Amino acid sequence: SARGFDFAKAIYADCGNKDVQDVLAGVDYLVQQGIADPERMGVGGWSYGGILTNYVIASDTRFKAAISGAGASNSFASYGFDQYSREYELELGTPWANEEAYERVSYPFLHADKIKTPSLFQCAELDYNVPCLGAMQMYQALSSLNVPTQLVVYPDQHHGISVPSYLEDRLQRNIEWYTRYLSLER
Repeated sequence: SARGFDFAKAIYADCGNKDVQDVLAGVDYLVQQGIADPERMGVGGWSYGGILTNYVIASDTRFKAAISGAGASNSFASYGFDQYSREYELELGTPWANEEAYERVSYPFLHADKIKTPSLFQCAELDYNVPCLGAMQMYQALSSLNVPTQLVVYPDQHHGISVPSYLEDRLQRNIEWYTRYLSLER
């Protein structure tokens, strides 16, 4: 993570807590310094950045746009579906033996009703690292809640998208999403 062992230890089996506090502290600082406009803040990332984006928008409604790429939010569903079953068991135990831990780390999905941020979800069809299941579930949750949302699945791609036209499409969609929801002309 480039944040050191102490930070990694602090978020062990507790993702979406200290790491979200860290992101929001940075946001608060940027707003306080006059660098970030609190009325035009966006958030986004890919892989753990997408996962963290989901936690952030479920924890704070200040963001006007979000883009979550290759993100997951429901560890109950991910267990046995992605490639991390061993890591889930080492960190959290099994879902049937430690339901509270799985509920805690599934916060964005289980509390999707707290999300108000227009959110674009992107994933790669053949991603076994962070499968599209997570993006699809979050997209469906926000759709059901009438929160502006969109889902894009890149066909025949793994965790790292490599087809140049898909990379261009992803960047163009990101620009359009942020422009739509963060523009001064809204």
